[in-house]
Amino acid sequence: MTRQLFSSGAPWEDSIGYSRAVKVGPIIEVAGTTAVENGQVVAPHDAYAQTKYILQKIERVLQEAGASLEQVTRTRMFVTDISQWQEIGRAHGEFFKAIKPVTTMVEVTALIDPALVVEIEATAYCPAPV
Repeated sequence: MTRQLFSSGAPWEDSIGYSRAVKVGPIIEVAGTTAVENGQVVAPHDAYAQTKYILQKIERVLQEAGASLEQVTRTRMFVTDISQWQEIGRAHGEFFKAIKPVTTMVEVTALIDPALVVEIEATAYCPAPV
């Protein structure tokens, strides 16, 4: 099966050894995604805005891989303050209300930058066109 790698161009992808997304057959796995652009945190400490920004980033890499949000089967959300679940869930619902992938939201002690409050992974199933 063909393995396609997708990069964001971030310098740490090579030093750490990971890809932004990997597509193997019909499965696309999107790495943990945070609200960082050009090394700067977008909407520091704002759970709703960060979630929206992250899901837009995920949507872009899925499109690059030939898929769409409609093909997402799972999301995993890592949050630093579970009391913000409603704001995170509201943003998630704006993207996935009709799609309804399975999802997990768990509280973690910290993310890589203290201003980051949400990190999201996604899995999509994208069979070849018939």
